[in-house]
Amino acid sequence: MNQKLRKSSIDRSISGVCGGIAEYFGISSFMVRLLFIFLPVNLLIYIILANTLPDSPPSL
Repeated sequence: MNQKLRKSSIDRSISGVCGGIAEYFGISSFMVRLLFIFLPVNLLIYIILANTLPDSPPSL
């Protein structure tokens, strides 16, 4: 598995964190967003990931 965790350039709502996590694990981004909404500690994790994850390269 040579895939790296990055922010999504395609599936972006706010900063692409949930879309990037969904692409990495091969699941629906809707499910990842639900986890971030309903688990309160995830807000802090989301802010950290939004500032530290690199952007994915733009696709053509």
